[in-house]
Amino acid sequence: MMTIFINTGAFIARFIAADQHHLDSLEKWELLKAQKLNCITSNHVIDETLTLLARRTSYAFSAEKAHLIYQSNIIQIARPELAEEQSALKLFEKFADQRVSFTDCLSFALMKKLKIQTVFSFDRHFKQAGFEIFG
Repeated sequence: MMTIFINTGAFIARFIAADQHHLDSLEKWELLKAQKLNCITSNHVIDETLTLLARRTSYAFSAEKAHLIYQSNIIQIARPELAEEQSALKLFEKFADQRVSFTDCLSFALMKKLKIQTVFSFDRHFKQAGFEIFG
């Protein structure tokens, strides 16, 4: 069964109706459910998501969505080890000219380790790093 890595933008677009990718995101979330695909994200993506949600909406809204993510029975949460963080740092240096976030570099490293090729994201950096965009 195919595994999809869920990036920050997929969460943000799902939870914020004013986001430019909101409707596209909702369709893709439904597709994930319908196809019963394995979904994985990282604790760093959740950190980034909750921080951005809190800044764009409210801390109460962000905490509410955090509970939904942590209680989800379809999303697994990966927690990188030192090896992935060191790989991410190398990628962070490699992609410095493209201003790729450390969280994205850590996601790249985790995806490579877990042999995940497809990401649910609206971030062009994943495609530039050689991953397929879901949907």
